[in-house]
Amino acid sequence: MFIKSIMNRRAMVQGLLASVVSVAALIGLTAHAADEAPDVMIKHLSTDVLDNIKTDKNIKSGDLTKIIALVDAKIMPNVNFQRMTASAVGPAWRQATPEQQKRLQDEFKVLLVRTYAGALSQVSDQTIAVKPLRGSPDDKEALVRTEIRGQGDPIQMDYRLEKAPGQGFGWKIYNLNVLGVWLVENYRSQFAQEINSKGIDGLIAALADRNKVNAKKG
Repeated sequence: MFIKSIMNRRAMVQGLLASVVSVAALIGLTAHAADEAPDVMIKHLSTDVLDNIKTDKNIKSGDLTKIIALVDAKIMPNVNFQRMTASAVGPAWRQATPEQQKRLQDEFKVLLVRTYAGALSQVSDQTIAVKPLRGSPDDKEALVRTEIRGQGDPIQMDYRLEKAPGQGFGWKIYNLNVLGVWLVENYRSQFAQEINSKGIDGLIAALADRNKVNAKKG
């Protein structure tokens, strides 16, 4: 199987739920001040979005159309997804044509959205605890460490953010860590195998095939 699990069954369920919250926590970033501290922003957004998910029957039922629309309208404008995809692809990204780069971003986004969609219904009584932020207010990048608390053991979830250029753009997230596994690094090792075997077009095809399989599974 192209996309391999890196966790045991219990940790996978917890990690998937954590990933749902981490992606959902990006919603509505533009509504907050550009000078808001990244840890305050994550705490505020996580709490708001968890409340919204718990009361949205369509999202909890896995309505993929609504989820994708939500991602396009609220999440993607506030994530440096090009940096996330480029980092996951690795050095081969620089050799990819603009069309290949666009297709990689499109297929990668669908893969992530479909993965999270299946776990949205599991959100119940979770809350977010944000750990003290380390670093200087002048830093251009930040690491925000959090825990998702609910039933069972706390789930570690960390964010890497960068200060977007210009005024009014705030912070953008470009990597996520769930249960000690960074999303970009996890996919980079998988993508590298496909690229070494079949090149960029092979990776695009593999992602597209995986998305088709996931679509058939619903």
